[in-house]
Amino acid sequence: MAKGTENPFRPGAGHSPPYLAGREQEVKKFRDEILSQEVIFKNVVLTGLRGVGKTVLMDDRFKPEALRLGWAWVGSDFSETSFLSETNLCTRLLTDLAVLSSTLSATPPANVLGFQAGPDQKPLTYDFLVGYFEGQAGLMVDKLKSLLEFVWQAAEKRGIKGIVFAYDEAQVVADQKEKEEYPLALLLEAFQSLQRKGARCLLLLTGLPTLFPKLVESRTYAERMFVVQEIGRLSQTESKEAITFPLKKKEYNWQFAERSIDTIIKASDGYPYFIQFICRAAFDFILFNSPSSSIPIEPIIRQLDSNFFAGRWETLTDRQRDLLYCIAQLNVDDGEFTIPEIVVSSEKTAKQIKPFLRNDVSQMLPRLIEKGLLYKNRYGKYSFAVPLLGRFVNRKYDSPNIQKTLFE
Repeated sequence: MAKGTENPFRPGAGHSPPYLAGREQEVKKFRDEILSQEVIFKNVVLTGLRGVGKTVLMDDRFKPEALRLGWAWVGSDFSETSFLSETNLCTRLLTDLAVLSSTLSATPPANVLGFQAGPDQKPLTYDFLVGYFEGQAGLMVDKLKSLLEFVWQAAEKRGIKGIVFAYDEAQVVADQKEKEEYPLALLLEAFQSLQRKGARCLLLLTGLPTLFPKLVESRTYAERMFVVQEIGRLSQTESKEAITFPLKKKEYNWQFAERSIDTIIKASDGYPYFIQFICRAAFDFILFNSPSSSIPIEPIIRQLDSNFFAGRWETLTDRQRDLLYCIAQLNVDDGEFTIPEIVVSSEKTAKQIKPFLRNDVSQMLPRLIEKGLLYKNRYGKYSFAVPLLGRFVNRKYDSPNIQKTLFE
């Protein structure tokens, strides 16, 4: 048995890997261009497919940089319930802000419910925030603007350089037009107003590629409010570092063989989650064999299919699966494709499935977008929203070409 038995690899949603490879350019841009702003006019959308490490980058690299430079950090995950109404959104923001504001103090103005106005400083607890919010005149957005500005003034007096409002899974953001609820518009308007007044309150939103178009759809000026940082797969060198560096700790006296490293890089295609998943399974195999053993990649990939892809696949109709197969035959991986290309692909697979007409494809794509499998960019082209989904679909249809590519 190899020395060092604790498996260092961690394939999980938002779990920090033992070594975060790459992403130096993204960290440098965030530090040098975003956090260095004296007047905030650039906010950040951090976007990419599932499994590329957006959450880890935000929590493990962006947050420490912000704290080191004197910024405060506020935030959590967004959920659909946060955007059911403007009230829900404000409650979410107040709840998260209270973690920071409770360490601050200020003199309550006369309109803060439950607090007597006077010279005494009061801690800005959650109850204080709610009382201040409810005591303001105007619309919901006016109340939120006033509250955030008040808290920022207290933070600035404390020597805090700025406040980062960081929210993960922000692709769920949406206005509810049918209910006349516009929480996303409220969020954007409140922060734009704050920043115009000089408040150093920065929005950092992390999510799938569908996020930025939603922001622009809600408020066209969002295009000028945000810098989009899109992250993708790791390079060959970075992938190798993610595989080998965790085993360089002193408790391990072995490394994956070079051919095993090449196999893992090829099978994962440089996506951090897949690297962690395959390496964890490979580590357990090596532990009870030897570092020179060939990794049994086929059963590992089948396990990955079951853990990562199968849940999404089971929600699809047979016809939706056929459409994904036609897309997978284009071999675009995380590239783009169009409706005419899908139609042509379906004609080439006519021996296996019934071809699709253009109108069929146009009607089915929105359903696949709703299920989180595809997304449409602003140029009228489409892409997979899940990394390596095309390879999985081809495996389900027993494509020998893909099998050969992955497993040789």
